[in-house]
Amino acid sequence: MAILLIVFIFDFAMCKKKDKGNTLGVLTMVLMTAQLAVCFFAEPDTAFGGMYYSSSAAIVMKVIITLATLIVVIMSQEWIHKEDMRDKEGEYYMLLISTLLGMYMMVSSGNFLMFFLGLEMASIPMACLVAIDKKSKAGAEAAAKFILMAMFSSGVMLYGLSLVYGSTGTLYFDDVVNALSNSQNTALNVMGLVCFFSGLAFKISLVPFHYWTADTYQGAPTNVTGYLSVASKGAAAFALMVILMKVFTPLVKEWQWMLDVVIVLTITIGNLFALKQTDLKRFMAFSSISQAGYVMLAVLGNNNLGVTALSYYILCYVVANLVVFAIISAVEEHNGGTTEMESYNGFYKTNPKLSLLMTLALFSLAGIPPFAGMFSKFFGFMAAASTKDTWVYVVLLIALVNTVVSLFYYLLIVKAMYIKDNDNPLPLFQDPQLHQNRPRGMHRRRIALRCLLVHLRADKQLCYVIK
Repeated sequence: MAILLIVFIFDFAMCKKKDKGNTLGVLTMVLMTAQLAVCFFAEPDTAFGGMYYSSSAAIVMKVIITLATLIVVIMSQEWIHKEDMRDKEGEYYMLLISTLLGMYMMVSSGNFLMFFLGLEMASIPMACLVAIDKKSKAGAEAAAKFILMAMFSSGVMLYGLSLVYGSTGTLYFDDVVNALSNSQNTALNVMGLVCFFSGLAFKISLVPFHYWTADTYQGAPTNVTGYLSVASKGAAAFALMVILMKVFTPLVKEWQWMLDVVIVLTITIGNLFALKQTDLKRFMAFSSISQAGYVMLAVLGNNNLGVTALSYYILCYVVANLVVFAIISAVEEHNGGTTEMESYNGFYKTNPKLSLLMTLALFSLAGIPPFAGMFSKFFGFMAAASTKDTWVYVVLLIALVNTVVSLFYYLLIVKAMYIKDNDNPLPLFQDPQLHQNRPRGMHRRRIALRCLLVHLRADKQLCYVIK
């Protein structure tokens, strides 16, 4: 909250200045770095009579989503300082911080009312971020789809919470557990669980609540898409895990069976639709749907190993996914706004470093050893297998087969960059400021070297004529 107020006051004080420079961006990055340090050294605590409970696992998740927000702020600097976006810089940072505050409340809630407020605080500013470019019709359409689906999912979740409250008479997590254990309204409790799960599954893009994902990812600005795919998904997945394991423990058989079906559908449908995509942002949308299924595997464990596996998976996913979206954003800025996969044909010839970085990130998302993504999937599989349930083994087998499918479509991008030819490949991406600030001596040495090469070629041609 303090960071939000500081950024708002600073932006308001500088609103009349025509040349703001990068001062607000630097200030936001410094404040986010300080917040990251505060989260890193924080200790478990409670507030508001138990409505806000910050556990050790919640602190770890706060560190991860704060790191993701900081990375998004850094990678947005070139885009936010464009001619048509420069006036929206303050609003952009404030909306990012507002969603982060809402996600803090989600992962540290000890009461369903606090959780719902945090969910709405994270969802409504996110819709504004999707539509922050007012000149983009695709962005307006994406935001409309996002906010309409968010309203529908919130209504379903509220209905489920009302059923839980009607059965238990309380909204505090600890009290709900005791009430559910002694409650005889099994059908009412299961109905409340299903509605609550359906509302939160929208945030994680679990099938069949994933229809908004591809259109929203494609229409939103690329940096916002990257933020939506990692921070929001990670916070919602962690909150769902905590509530299922802590609150709905008496209904563990019901939600494990439901989660088995959803995981299989999410991983399979996400992979199958990703195979047919030619636009890279839609491709990453279905990839993120499939990744959401793998994240939920850790929840099946219903133990501390599952909490650790989910946190580690989200950390690896945040880093790898943001690397991919950073490169997509760079290509989009230098290639007239296109995100088609064909644009990456022959990308290695002109940008070998970015191609290598893209390849490493894709291999990590695919779970290829020895990259971090392989260990994250392995820990998730181990957490799910610890239940020793026959149906869970079937789910793990299907997920393992889908890993091979995901490897195939991730390699399509690698094939485009390294193998496919392109008559007009993308140019070498260089920072123009680097060349503007280059010392004059370096320019003189380069000119002298070129003159020397010209003379050598001339001498070589003269010797050939003489012979």
